[in-house]
Amino acid sequence: MFSGPEITTQLVGLGVSHVVWIPDTTLGTWESALSEAKDLELVQVCREGEAWATAAGLWLGGAAPIVIMQCTGFFESGDSLRNAMHDYQIPLYGLIGYRSYLNSATLPGDTCLRFTEPVVNAWNVDTYFADKIE
Repeated sequence: MFSGPEITTQLVGLGVSHVVWIPDTTLGTWESALSEAKDLELVQVCREGEAWATAAGLWLGGAAPIVIMQCTGFFESGDSLRNAMHDYQIPLYGLIGYRSYLNSATLPGDTCLRFTEPVVNAWNVDTYFADKIE
């Protein structure tokens, strides 16, 4: 698991201007580091589908946003992602938390382990799987 300061350092280094997100219990541990970063604006939305639309609007306004959410929210937000990235061709980035992946041996019944990668692949978006700091 990446720490809040590690994620914040990476995002700032990549030139990200806004973090559009819905924190879960794991990703939410990054909140203090993200909100304290002077070069990042933290934008918390109410529903995951709002995240892609909000990021698209920020990008159209000249910002460099990233969307951060858990995989279950990614499932829910697919139509918004499709519209922004495929219909409007807006080049958005996302960081999707893979629920139960690191605990798969102790949580074998979590269906997120079965559906996350096929759903990501179905949306035909470029992906990079990061399970350690490189």
